[in-house]
Amino acid sequence: MASVRLKNVKKIYDNKVVAVHDFNLDIADKEFIVFVGPSGCGKSTTLRMIAGLEEISEGKVEIDGVVVNDLQPKDRGVAMVFQNYALYPHLTVYENMAFSLRLQKMSNDEIYKRVTAAAETLGILEYLLRKPRALSGGQRQRVAIGRAMVRDSKVFLMDEPLSNLDAKLRNQMRAEIILLRKKIDTTFIYVTHDQTEAMTLGDRIVIMKDGFIQQVGTPTEVFDDPDNLFVAEFIGAPKMNIFNAKLIRSNEGYFVRPFNATIPVDGHKGDRLAELNIKPQELILGVRPEHIVLAEEGAPEAFPVTIEVNEMMGSELHLHVYTDDETRLIVRVPTMTLTPEMRASMVYGARMWVTFNANVMHFFDDETKHNLEKPESYNGF
Repeated sequence: MASVRLKNVKKIYDNKVVAVHDFNLDIADKEFIVFVGPSGCGKSTTLRMIAGLEEISEGKVEIDGVVVNDLQPKDRGVAMVFQNYALYPHLTVYENMAFSLRLQKMSNDEIYKRVTAAAETLGILEYLLRKPRALSGGQRQRVAIGRAMVRDSKVFLMDEPLSNLDAKLRNQMRAEIILLRKKIDTTFIYVTHDQTEAMTLGDRIVIMKDGFIQQVGTPTEVFDDPDNLFVAEFIGAPKMNIFNAKLIRSNEGYFVRPFNATIPVDGHKGDRLAELNIKPQELILGVRPEHIVLAEEGAPEAFPVTIEVNEMMGSELHLHVYTDDETRLIVRVPTMTLTPEMRASMVYGARMWVTFNANVMHFFDDETKHNLEKPESYNGF
């Protein structure tokens, strides 16, 4: 098992395109870390630099305290699972999993022991004599994972391993990876563009954009306290509602005025703004769909909206609505809280009243897009 350290790592391609900028991260022994972000953000490039499949332009990578910049992939003590399985079609499952061990001149008895143990852990023992074409997508992915497991490596690298699977199988495999992690108990570095995978798998999440780290934190930290507007919108489904608002300060405290509503910023949110002495200003307000709630018509701090789209998701409704000044919002409503009459009334063009309180609001600077409550992050990532 091993820790991994990336210090000032940078990747520049021949055409002078910088794919990864000054990447700094310490990964603890046996930690499950997830790199997540949109396509082209540099997450797979960073993983490949750790694996030795991409040359490091600047900085250094350490595995278990040893700088590995100049080591070949086979000498780094890492195992990698690729997005496209990369199985040899002419070999059986057993031979695919044994291939790297044969290159190491390992004895047949030891190869058999490692391959069967990995196959039993992954539930593919009965498929060892089949060839990849006789397997489903999920079974092929298990073989690819098993091929990495048998190497008994210090660090386990996974590059979007579930992206080729359908939604149902992806959910199943995600649960199996969680169980697998508990069984083999090694250091995992996992790359995905799917924020649901990131939130459910990772001990910590590294959120990237345009080659830069945007935030590093636990799933709870990045969801509840995003460092900036990008993180706030990227994490969460449906994504956070974002709209312009005005921050007002009076003798009674802080207020925000989005659209035609005036909402007091009290509790710990108000205390935090006062502690930082945030000046009245135009800002960007963020509220997650599940934090906008139904209200009685004309209730204090409530405002009217008009329903544009009603998405029935089973246990909840996703209501796409717009305010009187045509600001679009998404409201997430648990169906168990609605009577049949209420559900029937939520149709295109219907009017209803909603509200939210101060504790669920996020405040972002209109220019920098940083979270006003977290000035310490401004000079961080």
